[in-house]
Amino acid sequence: MFSRTFRPSFPSLLAATAMGVYLLVAAGATAAVADAARACSSWPVCRGPVTLADPALLIAWGHRAVALLVGALAVATAVAAVRERAAIRGRVLAALALGLALFPVQVAIGAVVVTSGPTAIPTGAHLVVGMVLFTALVAALAWELEPETPDAPDEGWAVEPGVDDADESRPSGDEAVTEPTTAPADLPLRTRVTATVSAYFRLTKPRLMWLLCLVAAAGMALASTGAPELTVRTVVLTLGGGVLAIGASGTFNHVLEREKDKKMDRTSDRPIATHQIPVRRAVAFGLTLAASSLVVFAQLNLLAAALGLSAILFYSVVYTLVLKPNTVQNTVIGGLAGALPALIGWAAVTGEFGLPGAALAGVIFLWTPAHFYNLALAYKDDYAKGGFPMMPVVRGEAVTRKHILYYLAATLVAAVALAELTALGWVYAATTCVFGGVFLWAVLRLHRERTESAAFRAFHASNAYLGTLLIAIVVDALAL
Repeated sequence: MFSRTFRPSFPSLLAATAMGVYLLVAAGATAAVADAARACSSWPVCRGPVTLADPALLIAWGHRAVALLVGALAVATAVAAVRERAAIRGRVLAALALGLALFPVQVAIGAVVVTSGPTAIPTGAHLVVGMVLFTALVAALAWELEPETPDAPDEGWAVEPGVDDADESRPSGDEAVTEPTTAPADLPLRTRVTATVSAYFRLTKPRLMWLLCLVAAAGMALASTGAPELTVRTVVLTLGGGVLAIGASGTFNHVLEREKDKKMDRTSDRPIATHQIPVRRAVAFGLTLAASSLVVFAQLNLLAAALGLSAILFYSVVYTLVLKPNTVQNTVIGGLAGALPALIGWAAVTGEFGLPGAALAGVIFLWTPAHFYNLALAYKDDYAKGGFPMMPVVRGEAVTRKHILYYLAATLVAAVALAELTALGWVYAATTCVFGGVFLWAVLRLHRERTESAAFRAFHASNAYLGTLLIAIVVDALAL
């Protein structure tokens, strides 16, 4: 009776095994592990005493100890699957079987890497097999956590997902021709000025700025590990141009979505939706910010300016006007807007494109759905009211939760690929494992609780993961 009460559930064991495998893969992709392989060329145990004076040997022992622990978790997961096989769906068992079959293959390739030296083919195979193993376990977890028959989407969206009731939101009478000033004239001057400045500040979407500027900073830091030197001037111009570009994009988004904003509770108090700022002034403000950003980026190089213009146009026109109101994949494709600052940061230092910068952009692109789908779940009814075909509205909440897990796994794999392409070390590896585990824990709670608070928890966990990962990139890159 006691063992049954405290026996870990099959999904919990599966999640723990998946994160254990990810820990091994992330550790194996760092430069420090390569040094550890040279320090310990025997297998399964290392020769010589383990002391703090030889950190490479200590790392090698730690890597193998964790591998042993993960192997035990894999065995426990297999035992739990056998015990509960009658209640587990076939594709879950198939994905788990693939993962468990690949585990000894991964161990064998690791032994070859250790005994033969870290050459390209076995090292690459070790990384690829590890990624496939992790992906198989996460797929099994996603299929196990959600019902086989998902909940039905909201009525009306499956037929015409891009249609919104524009006529209902169109102002009439005096509202259509009159735009109030930014604040009532009878208020004190100081109050009016403060309210006006605050309204224009809100147009720039300042909450997006810190994270996107951190993306650009990580791109600059990665680029600085090569020949170009990172200067204070480059940092100031890149971040300054980025703030202006983000402000311009946010302002244009407010202008173009003002009628839809009036329908949604979370956006109905925006400055243009409430006529606190006239549309013509907001447009002029956005154009001024956009032009200023291009002038600042041009002080770096033309590629940075071109990418800055592309970011403004993509978010303001492609995402806001084309993707967001017309396709359920708006969040996925729209992730390009958040990925472009990584390319801008790289281009600001080097004046060209580079594979590490593109890999960082890939991490941001894949992270975006795993991040934003949580917000879409929390505000599902609000997005439906606004006429946006978000994933929970069109495909249902169960499908959305599965996609969060899929994109989380893809983000973690992309983070490992970035480590493999760069010289990032243990600060980065530890960060993606620890905070990736926190993100996964929050997503698992979302699958179990299926509440608005759980969605917000996963949303904040996604922010914490990316924020700390970008800081780790800066720290590791500048320390090289």
